[in-house]
Amino acid sequence: MIPLIDREKTGRQIRMMMEERGITVQEAQSYLCLGCVQSIYHWFSGKSLPSLDNLYALSELMQVPMDALICGDRGCVQIKPETPIQKRMRFFYRYIYCLNRQP
Repeated sequence: MIPLIDREKTGRQIRMMMEERGITVQEAQSYLCLGCVQSIYHWFSGKSLPSLDNLYALSELMQVPMDALICGDRGCVQIKPETPIQKRMRFFYRYIYCLNRQP
């Protein structure tokens, strides 16, 4: 039997990891160059899954392996929460990134 992805668990996993890292839906939308946030909310609810490209980009955005975002028959990979130093570095990275994007 081949392993199957659980869309609802995967959506909850993505949402939880974004919340832990302080990444908003709008920031993810901008990073992924999506036309609207609805796609992300569909992932959260399990209505759909991110494309392979978007999953790869999300893993880069959250600095976790792709396997950490996917839940299925094999379960979910548990990733340790960010340390305070990692959260601080992510905050400064996002701050500098936003400063460079303003016209």
